[in-house]
Amino acid sequence: MFKDDLDKLKDADLLREIHDRESAQGAMIVLRGQECINFGSNDYLGLANHPALIKAAQDATGMFGTGGGASRLLAGGTGLHETLEAGLAEFKGTPSAILFNSGYSANTGAIPALAHDEDIIFSDELNHASIIDGCRLARADTHIYKHKNMGHLEELLKNTQARRKLIVSDTVFSMEGDLAPLKELKALADNYDAMLYTDDAHGMGVLGAGRGALAHAELTHAPNIIQMGTLSKAAGSMGGFIAAHEDMIHWILNKARPFIFSTALPPSTIAASLSALELIKNQTGLKKLWENRTHMAEGLKEKGINTEISKTPIIPIQTKNSSDALRISRELFERGFYAPAIRPPTVSMPMIRITVTAEHASSDIDGLIEALCAVL
Repeated sequence: MFKDDLDKLKDADLLREIHDRESAQGAMIVLRGQECINFGSNDYLGLANHPALIKAAQDATGMFGTGGGASRLLAGGTGLHETLEAGLAEFKGTPSAILFNSGYSANTGAIPALAHDEDIIFSDELNHASIIDGCRLARADTHIYKHKNMGHLEELLKNTQARRKLIVSDTVFSMEGDLAPLKELKALADNYDAMLYTDDAHGMGVLGAGRGALAHAELTHAPNIIQMGTLSKAAGSMGGFIAAHEDMIHWILNKARPFIFSTALPPSTIAASLSALELIKNQTGLKKLWENRTHMAEGLKEKGINTEISKTPIIPIQTKNSSDALRISRELFERGFYAPAIRPPTVSMPMIRITVTAEHASSDIDGLIEALCAVL
């Protein structure tokens, strides 16, 4: 029934397929039967294999079993869930927090809960797909503003009389690796009586001494700010969360369908996240992460490869077209490096997305730079 449509995707070099790892997550992985150096992971601090997380997960499994059994509202959670929420709230400088099963679930649950009917949403044009889908699920009008263009956003804000206004932005844009202008966004939110919803999926553990993009921008939490974060990237575990004031969190608890109707995350995952949170507070791996990021960015620049848009460990290299992106990724893999090709509709322009982690050795980075020079 879908063969013709699949053939069209294949002819356009847009067909996607799954290639599961045959090894643990790390700087070196086994993929398609071949060992390769992994530059496609968001495990920024290398915590996914940290002994402390593994032990915490094992201990929690022994005590609580393997599954949640039910949603949190039907007693599917444990005391560990409550402890993690309190820890995340403290870490993000907010009065309260609530866990979701993923960052995607958090965005598609919280955004429709916060804005609907007579409300209006303002969303950056390069926001993550989960934000886009959250805006679509909301019953509010959604206006898209040009990427990081505060003049355009202000014009849109000036021309609305909505009951509630919600500005939504990634803090670190997951494909481009650049940073949202959070101070300017906060000022506009204050001036136009709007809420500011920040997706800090790629900021937590990476920016602001690990505390995230708000800390990096030297901002403190305020009543009109909602912070979304994930535990599946720098924290090396799984899950998402919203951190905000108590009334917002209580409202989300009552209205966010992905929270209400999902079985609670298993205790092992929660325990691993608690362990990761302590390691992030101690800035485990953070210095090495940024040393590696600087090494990669400066090495590519010396070779004439433009990475200027990136300000984070996410470093995109644009390609001519999808076919070229696939070729470059394939030829890198043949040389022992995994760096994925990112194609439309994920991005408007195809690219190779390089992600640097604290686990990479200097020789890994030098090797990738040399390989890129050979295949670009």
